[in-house]
Amino acid sequence: MAVLVTIVEAARGVGAKVLFEAEGGRAGTTGDAALDDALEEQARAFLASRAEARTLRAEEFAPALEAWRGARVLFERVEPEPHLVVCGAGHVGAALARLAQAIGYRVTLVDDREEFVARSRFPEQDVELIAARGWTRTLKEVVGTGRGVYVAVVTRGHNEDEECMRAVLEARPEYVGMIGSRRRTNIVLGRLRESGLGEEVLKEVRAPVGLDIGAVSPEEVALAILAEVVAHRRGGNGAPLSAWRRG
Repeated sequence: MAVLVTIVEAARGVGAKVLFEAEGGRAGTTGDAALDDALEEQARAFLASRAEARTLRAEEFAPALEAWRGARVLFERVEPEPHLVVCGAGHVGAALARLAQAIGYRVTLVDDREEFVARSRFPEQDVELIAARGWTRTLKEVVGTGRGVYVAVVTRGHNEDEECMRAVLEARPEYVGMIGSRRRTNIVLGRLRESGLGEEVLKEVRAPVGLDIGAVSPEEVALAILAEVVAHRRGGNGAPLSAWRRG
């Protein structure tokens, strides 16, 4: 993940670009080291905001740089294509895979039951189907470094949930959610805690997964899960947009 910064309006340097990587790397320059440093600090704040793009005046983030007063700078997020990994191809998992694919996510659907990820069940060619010979090895390969990856664990039981969560959490993906009642999710999280996973990791797990929309059907549950994924990715809070009218 990175931020591409472009000077779009200024007395000099229009078109200059600098790429700031989340890990700290930098490529390019505006030709002014002081401005580059100020841009780097602002780029970190921009990444934390989860915005896609934003234009700022130089004085908003570097008021001491008089030479750049009035200049406009464009900040743009650069990140991998969002990749949703769905663990479990039952009713909810299948509905979630289809819905996520429809809104533009790259989707991988994994199940240890080969018949559940048969292509005949998913004519949508953009949904990647994987029959796991073992959850741990398969998920480590699918999730990779975790960058740009969102994971929903919607398997059929405690043991499968636990195995999936253990494999997934090692990579620290962008988002991890697990379906189930409070009791079921607490059992799995308790087992993971007892096995040595720290609270810093476990507190990132969304369990039970999804936003509270009163979902009942598998399709509604899938919508609740995907709504939370989108809110997390975009920096939304899940509140009604009409709330300001009642404020």
